[in-house]
Amino acid sequence: MATVILVRHGRTTANASGTLAGRLPGVRLDETGEGQAVRTGERIAAVPLAALVTSPLERCRQTARAIAKAHSGAPRVATDSGLTECDYGEWQGRPLKELAKEKLWATVQAQPSAATFPGGESMADMQARAVAAVRRRDAEVEAEHGAGAVWVAVSHGDLIKSILADALGMHLDLFQRLHVDPASVSIVRYTGTRPYVLATNSHAGDLSWLAAPPPRRRGTSKRATGRATDAAVGGGAGPSAAV
Repeated sequence: MATVILVRHGRTTANASGTLAGRLPGVRLDETGEGQAVRTGERIAAVPLAALVTSPLERCRQTARAIAKAHSGAPRVATDSGLTECDYGEWQGRPLKELAKEKLWATVQAQPSAATFPGGESMADMQARAVAAVRRRDAEVEAEHGAGAVWVAVSHGDLIKSILADALGMHLDLFQRLHVDPASVSIVRYTGTRPYVLATNSHAGDLSWLAAPPPRRRGTSKRATGRATDAAVGGGAGPSAAV
């Protein structure tokens, strides 16, 4: 029952210019993005981290380094190719306003499960490898550090949206309803029965409530409260350290 903090990289020069960066080299955070990454690192600093994993692309590695710098006990930053950006093929490097005129654009918007980028990958394949990477890492973190472990995955907008869609039980064709801003935080707790989405596209607020699971109330039995992975009917009391 480990928990992953999904962080999108901070704003880049390509984001600011309205360009689809894809996997092009040399795309870095702009000044705004650097500040966003620092603030996100400060939010996460109170949470003990079992792992810090990032897409190999520079903008994500910059963001991961900012998180590590703000965290006195942060583990070594590791990279995972499963978290890398979607391969947009011939679309990468082109202005979004130009791409919006392409016939494929409508498919990407309304039926992404049927979209394959020319010279690149399909959005279904993107989701499959992203979800597989996160679930694999999460299982490894739990096996090594225990069910209460928390770790960070730094990745890209469409990848995080696809991971959230999977966790929410949403079809990929609905994932455009989700929004993931630069340097935003989304949180998923995986369990043996189902994932729990604890936050999406979060920009502010203390995350210290993730540091430890709430203790079981004295005098309550496992039978009375249900299994640890059961959903709280009625909503529950929330984390004891929430602010």
